[in-house]
Amino acid sequence: MGKWKCGGCGYIHDGAEAPNKCPKCGAPKEKFEKLPDDKAQLVERSRLTNGLHQKLYTLLDEVSAVCDKGIEDNLDPTCMDIFKRMKDCSWTTKQMIKAEIQGHIGKGKWG
Repeated sequence: MGKWKCGGCGYIHDGAEAPNKCPKCGAPKEKFEKLPDDKAQLVERSRLTNGLHQKLYTLLDEVSAVCDKGIEDNLDPTCMDIFKRMKDCSWTTKQMIKAEIQGHIGKGKWG
């Protein structure tokens, strides 16, 4: 099975041939190019890591929400310190994930 990239929007299609039209932007079949094997393997390999980044980002959103509740509760300064530190750490890590995914997209490691 090959991988086909839409020249209009970058959508990646998995299949023996390109679709008749792009499901994302509607470009005709002629706008698709078949990815060479090395690039197709890179896209396939990156799907796992990119999915893990997305899952981690979602979990960090949950961590941040827990921290907000802990900060709101304000039991004592030590607890507040833990919740505030973790909230900051979650935000920083989410920013790192966004930058990493942006890098993957720029290198064709997305699809």
